[in-house]
This record gives sequence, structure tokens and C-alpha cells, in this order.
Amino acid sequence: MVTENFWRRLKRPIMAQAPMANVTDAAFRRIIAKYGKPDVLFTEFVSADGLLSEGREALLAELIYSGSERPIVAQLFSGNPEKMFEAGMLVKKLGFDGLDINMGCPDRSIEKSGAGAALIKNPRLAREIIRAGKEGASGLPVSIKTRLGYNRDELEAWLPELLEERPAAITIHARTRKEMSKVPAHWDRVKHAVEMRDALKSQTLILGNGDVMSIAEAKEKAEETEADGIMLGRAIFGNPWLFANSRELANESVQKLMRNRLPKFSEITTTYLTHTYKLENVRMFFQFASAS
Repeated sequence: MVTENFWRRLKRPIMAQAPMANVTDAAFRRIIAKYGKPDVLFTEFVSADGLLSEGREALLAELIYSGSERPIVAQLFSGNPEKMFEAGMLVKKLGFDGLDINMGCPDRSIEKSGAGAALIKNPRLAREIIRAGKEGASGLPVSIKTRLGYNRDELEAWLPELLEERPAAITIHARTRKEMSKVPAHWDRVKHAVEMRDALKSQTLILGNGDVMSIAEAKEKAEETEADGIMLGRAIFGNPWLFANSRELANESVQKLMRNRLPKFSEITTTYLTHTYKLENVRMFFQFASAS
């Protein structure tokens, strides 16, 4: 494990790859780690309740990772503190570097269980789930990913509730649940979140998320808002080299690519085939392990 609180060792501004359902699986993350590793990687979000059910074998496939991905954080969702506690124990047992709790997903099936963005409407339950996750993960840093509010921007009321539980980091998708991704992200509110955090003398890191499509733009947003880091999501689509120029990297192939700036068609094709190969290998490995 990298450290009990790896967040404090990361250089600012932190560049993070967003957890995305049906995208940031094990094969995808290994490709990213090889061609342009961000400062921190997240699994795609996984149901804490499901991990404790009879169908957990299928979900465990989402928590396969390699050492090259560290620091690697497992993102879970739940509306049940007891389930989050038990799932937190599992995350610790599996050797992850951190636990992230999703409190921003707008999927209605997830909200019906009281999880995801629904927790914005229930701060008391949200805080119970954070405490349960911290207790279950036993010393691992627990972070949160959320939004500005549910039907309206309620950052002034919502953020202090989260900060009271002292999470290691909070990533703010700078839109409300109602806005989804239909309007431009409100980056001025990320700046205000940082100001609120500072006024409350909290040690929690603040990351911003929304509409950032390049590392250069991410660094600009970090400077403008004074956020501790930026989380990028859709910018990675079709571009596993996205994070390659965010830090000085020792990998010779990455350095060569950085000098050339744009990958050749042959490199793109090779990367595509490697991704497909790794995805199939991960699936076969898990099927074999499950049958043993």
C-alpha cells in the first residue's frame, strides 16, 4: 500500500482520473497507467450492498487492480451505513489505497436505494455513511465525490456537513443533480468551496470536476480556483495519453511520445489492441478464479 493517507503526498495540483461506470475497468486502468498515469486512479463505482450479496462474484471483477495503478481508490455507493462499513472492511482487505464514496450519481435506480445524489437530500444519512466507511476501512483515507446540490445549488449547506466528517478529499462535480451535464460546469463554485473549506480551517482537500478536456485547462482551473486538484473524465476518451504530460515521467516510450506530441496511427492501433487483449485476459482470469 502506498501510505495510509497518500493524498498528502501528492504534488499539487493533483490530476485525477474520474471513476466512470462501464469505462474505468481493470483493463482500461492498466492502459492508462502504462501510457500516461494520473496522480490517482479510481475504479468504476461499485455497489457496497452488492459486494455483500450472493451475486458479489460478478462485482468483485470490478475491483481487480495491478500494482502499476497505485495509488488506486475503490469507489463504492450505498444508502446503508452497515453495508458501507462491511464493504469498507473488504476494500481494506483487498489492499486498496483509499475508499471513495459516491454521493453524486443521478441514476434513478441508485437513488431509490438512498445512495448516489439522493444523499444530498439526506445529510444526516450521508454523514453516517462516511463514518461507517472510515470505521470499516480502518485507517485508509476516505474521500467523497458529490455535486453542488440536488434540485438547486446548496453548497453552503451541503459542504459543511461533509467537512464535519473530515474526509481526506472531496471532489465536487460543479453542477447540481438536476443540471446533469446539460449546462456548463460552475467553476466559480469550486473556488467558493475552497474558500469555505479554508474559513472552516478544514484539512480536507478540494478537487474540481466538470468539462475539463486537457491537462493545460486543468492546470488553469486549479490556478483560478486554488483547488488542490482537478478530476478529468470524458477527456480520456480515445486518448490514453491524456496525463502523459502532466508530470515528468521516467517511462522512455511516454517521453518519446511527449516529444512527438501526437501518437502515430500505428501506436493508436497497438494501444487499442492491447486494451482489448487486457480486457479479455482480465475477464478470463476472473472466470477461472471463480470456478476454482
